[in-house]
Order: sequence, then C-alpha cells, then structure tokens
Amino acid sequence: MKIHKNFDELGHIKNPVVTTGSFDGVHIGHKTILKRLRKIADEIDGETVLITFHPHPRKVLYPDTAGKSLKLISTQREKIELLKQTGLDHLVVVRFTLEFSKISSHNFVENILVGKLNARRIIVGFNHHFGHNREGDYDYLYKLAQHHNFQVEEIPEQDVENETVSSTTIRKALHEGRIQRANAYLDHFYIMMGPLKDGHPVCRDIGFPTYTLVMEEDVKLVPPEGVYAISLIYGSLKYKGMLNVKQFEGRDRVNVEVHLFDHDHEAELRDEIVKVQFHKRMREELDLGDPDALHRQLELDKSEIEQLIY
Repeated sequence: MKIHKNFDELGHIKNPVVTTGSFDGVHIGHKTILKRLRKIADEIDGETVLITFHPHPRKVLYPDTAGKSLKLISTQREKIELLKQTGLDHLVVVRFTLEFSKISSHNFVENILVGKLNARRIIVGFNHHFGHNREGDYDYLYKLAQHHNFQVEEIPEQDVENETVSSTTIRKALHEGRIQRANAYLDHFYIMMGPLKDGHPVCRDIGFPTYTLVMEEDVKLVPPEGVYAISLIYGSLKYKGMLNVKQFEGRDRVNVEVHLFDHDHEAELRDEIVKVQFHKRMREELDLGDPDALHRQLELDKSEIEQLIY
C-alpha cells in the first residue's frame, strides 16, 4: 500500500477505483466497501484508492461541542496498519482543516476526484455525505457521473446480529467494555499500538512485571478500567497476556499496563512499537491495596485467561 500526503504527489494511478471517508476502526462495513473496490479494480485492470482525513473532521469543525469528547477507535498508526491488511493499493491522507472543509461537493468531485485522480469508479457507503456542509451524496455523484465519464455505486449498510454496524456503535460497545461485541462489529480484534516503557514497580515487586503501553494520541478510545485478556504482537513474536486499564485524576489520564505470559519482561521490548489485540474483558478494577491480595487476584486472573482458547 502506497501512502500519499497530498494529491500532487499521486503520480499516475491506473483506472482508479475510489472511495472516501474517515474509516475509523476499519470495521466490517468499511471492509465491505474496500472488497468491492478490489473486485471492480481487478475487473477493469485498475487500482484502489481511499481518500481519508486527519485529524477527524469532527475535531476540526466542532472542537468545543461534538468533537471535544470524541474518542476514536483507531489512531493514525493503527488505521494504516489495518488498511494495509485489506490489500488497498493507495491511501491518500488529507490534512483536514477549516479551509479544506469549505470545498464544495461540486469542486471536490471536479477538481479532486476527476481533476487530480481521474477516477473511473467511485464507491460510497450507505448515506455517505461529503463536501461543504455535507451537501454531496450518492444522488449528487450519480448526476455528475453522467458528465465526467465515471460510474458510481452505493454499498448498503452492514448488519451484525441485526444491529447496523457503524463507528458510533463500536465506540459505544468499547466504552461499555463489551470487547467481544466490538470485535464482531470490527471483524477483527480491537487493537492498541504504541511503544512500550517500563511498567509499574509494584507489579514487578509482587512477581507480575509489566510494560506500560504508551498512548500516542490523546483521541484514542481506551476501554473502561479493568483487566483484559490480550495478545501482544511484535514482528513474528506473539505472546498471550493480560492488560490492566487504570484511570487517574478524574479520568483524564489513563495508564495501561501489560503483563505477558512466557516472557521474562527484560528490556528487549522496551521502546519497541507493538500491537496489542483485545480478546475479552475479564473483570472490573478492584481496590486491592494489600500486595498479597493483589498477587492472589493476579494469579487468579492469569489462570482464567490461560484457560481461554484464543
């Protein structure tokens, strides 16, 4: 997958099959769109293109209201990692600014989708809107397609267990600690990526040494406090383990500690970028001030997680 930071560095893309959107989480609905892009591109000897935005448009347009409390399923690093796995050919990351938001839907199509990309096919999700004040939609694209030599297609909503999947429904599941439901909506494990630092000394002193997983972006959605069954992936290495989320200072600061099974927690993973996959929330956070009580609880947590099949 080639990553482009602006439209001027695209170069020639053969028969572009294009979609646009934030694609937060790269969930099952997003994957359905990308699979359709791939199928069409293969049929017309073309290449697939996703135009996405950073920061999230809501953060720029409504910084004091809707965007202020918005937490995202994926950081930029995580979204790129997930998109690479879909077989996408080209990712265009547009820096979203107030100036960019003022581009009309007409100009977005004429100057960018047609003018810069020469799009052959444009695929959009159900109820997709774009351009200034979200004035563009599928019907508008269909009208313009008649004049600009491209075809447009709309992909219907995707349902899981009779519930429509969206980034909003996944965020809600994650906020509630319903990891397995969120994983079903995503069609992959919810992940957190970032560098590892030395863990809390108390954990090491009671025989459960940890790494601290550093949050790279403040907008990252972290599930509620508690203990989680996880896998940690670094290159070809994969470890089973458990993760603890602890929030401090009125829930403004989050600490994420990772204990890996069958790993000595020496310095070999310190400062390395890893991927943590969430499998299940095992329990809520408990107030265990006594080191012996904490050790016994962690032994119980580890035993329960080791019995899980994943």
